[in-house]
Amino acid sequence: MLDADFFRRWMTATAASVEREADRLTELDSPIGDADHGSNLRRGFAAVTATLEKEAPDTPGGVLTLAGRQLISTVGGASGPLYGTLLRRTGKALGDAGEVSEAELASALRTGVDAVRTLGGAAPGDKTMIDALVPAVDALGAGFAAARTAAGQGALATTPLQAHKGRASYLGARSIGHQDPGATSSALLIAALADVAEAAGE
Repeated sequence: MLDADFFRRWMTATAASVEREADRLTELDSPIGDADHGSNLRRGFAAVTATLEKEAPDTPGGVLTLAGRQLISTVGGASGPLYGTLLRRTGKALGDAGEVSEAELASALRTGVDAVRTLGGAAPGDKTMIDALVPAVDALGAGFAAARTAAGQGALATTPLQAHKGRASYLGARSIGHQDPGATSSALLIAALADVAEAAGE
């Protein structure tokens, strides 16, 4: 079973990963976006960890809901609302339970991903964060490591795609050949989850 502390560690691990990879995320964003994806997420997840140090929700759902709210309020551009929606809706789906199972997390995360799809209007193949998140959620039933692999492969698979959503879609065929930064950061989020699970022996 996964408790609130597990979810706090997930958010902290994500923040550390985003901090390490921020320059690469911005580099990926430069040719097809606003060249600010890394810096925006760095600021957002730093705010999440700072808030979680001051406030300590005692449920998994509470941790994710607070993290999502913080991202919406501190991250500019599209990534704040999208990541904020992902975490808030996942948190709300988990409810008020003090501990949740891996299966409950998988189901709640699917609810969060569906909310992101609705908000952004994106489907798999549109060259967005959905291309990493949907395979990850589909694979989560086979374990956290499988989800990490699926998310990473999904992010890589955006390179030959033409963008159909977001700022990159304005470039048309010129968006082909660039790995999507949102899918890449989503893969970092899922990898951090798998890392924390492995460290906890899940």
